[in-house]
Amino acid sequence: MSSVPFETTTWARRVGALVVDWIASTLVVIAFVGLDEYGQTGSPAQALVLGVYVLESALFTALVGGSFGKLVTRLRVVRANGDPRPPGLLQSLVRSVLVALVIPPLVYRPDGRGLHDMVAGTATVDLQTWRRLAGR
Repeated sequence: MSSVPFETTTWARRVGALVVDWIASTLVVIAFVGLDEYGQTGSPAQALVLGVYVLESALFTALVGGSFGKLVTRLRVVRANGDPRPPGLLQSLVRSVLVALVIPPLVYRPDGRGLHDMVAGTATVDLQTWRRLAGR
């Protein structure tokens, strides 16, 4: 697999986006199950956060080019060939599941793409790079 023909964003920005996503997913689960249920030892509510994250990330990425956290932190997910359009739903779902497994994002190439990006054929860029790729 070759490197992408553009600059990808920093890991710090990606982690920031993930933190925003995780907080938002946690708040969604708490809104449905309540803070008491979420805080109980052994509650499945905490595991639901992972499911909410995967669904939110996959749907938002396929529809608007990034998870809620990526949009807030001004990042976008693009196709590795430089096409600025969002990846398809299946690509986005595979990517989100791999991120949820934790290890794939930690295995990365010199161009900054993690295993989850390599499998999905995607890359994460900042908004300025996305605009340049989109000709805006």
